[in-house]
Amino acid sequence: MIFTAQVKVMPLKELLDPQGKAVMGGLSNLGLTGIQDVRIGKNITLQINAANASEAKRIAEDAAKKLLANQVMEMFEVIIS
Repeated sequence: MIFTAQVKVMPLKELLDPQGKAVMGGLSNLGLTGIQDVRIGKNITLQINAANASEAKRIAEDAAKKLLANQVMEMFEVIIS
């Protein structure tokens, strides 16, 4: 069966997000107010051939741990559909 895995990768909350800070400054320069914080991450879509959803999730998590996310600086979330 083919499953779609969405892997959401975001910087850890404790770490500075330079891209987010740059976007925050740009929004402020455009006069857009009320935005308190901006965090920039990645959304990765994987098509996985697996026997079931739990196996697909395990494969996606393995890919995230080994390649897609730097766990020292980033966290990730996997959603299977």
